[in-house]
Amino acid sequence: MEPSAQNELVIQGSAASKGIAYGQVFLYLQSELEIPRYTVDPDKRVAEIARFEHALVVTRQQISQIQAQVTKNLSEEEALIFDAHQMVLEDQALIGETIRDFQKSGLNIETCFNTVAQRYIQAFAEIDDEYLRERAADIKDVAKRVLHVLLGQTANSLTELVEQRIIVAHDISPSEAAGIDRSAALAIVTDAGSRTSHAVIVARSMKIPAVVGVRDLTTKVKNGDWLMVDGYDGVVIVNPTEQTLFRYGKIQKAKKSFESRLMTVNELAAETLDGVKITLRANIEKPDEVALVKQYRADGVGLYRTEFLFLSTNHLPTEDQQYAAYREIVAGLAPATVTIRTLDVGGDKPLPGDPHLIGPEANPFMGLRAIRMCLENPALFKAQLRAILRASAHGKVDLMYPMISGTEELDRANALLDEARAELKERNQPFDATMRTGTMIEIPSAAIAGDLLAEKCDFFSIGTNDLIQYLLAIDRGNNRIAHLYDPSHPAVIRVLKQIVDLGHAAKLKVSVCGEMAGDPVFVPLLLGLGVDELSMTPTLLPAVKFLVRAMKLSDARKLAKDALAQTDPKKTFALIEAFYNERMKVE
Repeated sequence: MEPSAQNELVIQGSAASKGIAYGQVFLYLQSELEIPRYTVDPDKRVAEIARFEHALVVTRQQISQIQAQVTKNLSEEEALIFDAHQMVLEDQALIGETIRDFQKSGLNIETCFNTVAQRYIQAFAEIDDEYLRERAADIKDVAKRVLHVLLGQTANSLTELVEQRIIVAHDISPSEAAGIDRSAALAIVTDAGSRTSHAVIVARSMKIPAVVGVRDLTTKVKNGDWLMVDGYDGVVIVNPTEQTLFRYGKIQKAKKSFESRLMTVNELAAETLDGVKITLRANIEKPDEVALVKQYRADGVGLYRTEFLFLSTNHLPTEDQQYAAYREIVAGLAPATVTIRTLDVGGDKPLPGDPHLIGPEANPFMGLRAIRMCLENPALFKAQLRAILRASAHGKVDLMYPMISGTEELDRANALLDEARAELKERNQPFDATMRTGTMIEIPSAAIAGDLLAEKCDFFSIGTNDLIQYLLAIDRGNNRIAHLYDPSHPAVIRVLKQIVDLGHAAKLKVSVCGEMAGDPVFVPLLLGLGVDELSMTPTLLPAVKFLVRAMKLSDARKLAKDALAQTDPKKTFALIEAFYNERMKVE
């Protein structure tokens, strides 16, 4: 294959699925649906609702067929993606709102359904959590299918892909991704999307590279153009030169060799060269991630984000529904510990089941979120506490509270926990009376008053994402200042050291469950500062374990001491990076 004689164009996106691919473009352009708008005669309105209900049944059948196809071509685990789609079709709030809109307006059902679906898509698209934002993609995908059925149209598909090509699209829905012939797709590149989109999940399952967020690439390439896709660094190169091809050939060989080493090391203990065992746990959001925790040999779960249960449905989950989900994870991982974080939602993550519970706020990150919202709604909070306590009867559970700012909040939370215990005793429902409770340290006031909090809990877990954001007064979502978010800042390193020291003075273990814990570059610093445990996305465990096994804890302590003495964040990061490069033998 000869590279194009045209000028090479390098475009930076976000790495989504590892690997390197080189090939010609298959440009997949989806057209927007044109939805007619008209008034339905009163005597035909019963039939119009029946037409809508029939379209829902047909769409369910279509999705079941896709699910069966994915189970056959990929695996049952990947097919679970479409359970979320079936849930959308069974969502009584979505269906009920559509019918109410129709009865009120008299407009054709396509118009009403599209209006309601767009409201839901918009609500989820504005959620701050990247994973949960992808629910907007689920609703969009399902809505498009329902509308195609209502309009008597055939949905676009990627089944036209017959030769080996690199798929380039604005975005790819889960059902579109499911139709891709894995033998024909070399890679997936999208203008939009995120690293947690279902298309990316499918790409990873197919073990092909994927890069997302390349903005307007679809306007810069045409069918047949040559493309180099770097799924490691998120780079896409249009019309690569022979020199670039040669360089990437060497990179691909080195990366594959290194990944093979990582997975081999992942089977071994996370122990430093001077014989110190390091506890590495996993961060998860759903019960079906138990398999990942086991696959990547995590020492249990250091952070289970329970808000997924609340944000993935239009009804607040009952105590029994929560208990079922928690029990599945706890029993599935027993005897390993599962650390369950209580509900962390706020103005930036509205509750679909009760959007008025929090309401809009001018500054949601400093508003009624997490523990504040729970303390304002004790019945909601106690239902969750009872569910967690009940799950503790099936394995080892630690409970932790998010966004604690001081002892008054911790006292109130623990008082409600005591009430929940008493209520379960009255019901004769079993629970672990020795379940430990911990405090997340992610607000500067909690870091400063850590000694006071340590008297009232059993462990600390540092949420570095919010801690750094609040400490440096930087909104990570603001592109204009996001570059100022710096874990190497002297204030950050000093505060981390202070939290560890205050926790250890009270004989508490201190863990980190924020993004820093899963970044191998910062792992030696955290361990050198005295952090006892690290918790991260399961897929990051092999790289962190590799680094742990390549270093001495005594050297990491010296690194932390040197970092604490620095005043310039750039020089601090240079020290940290040099330590990492030396141990990882980065070429």
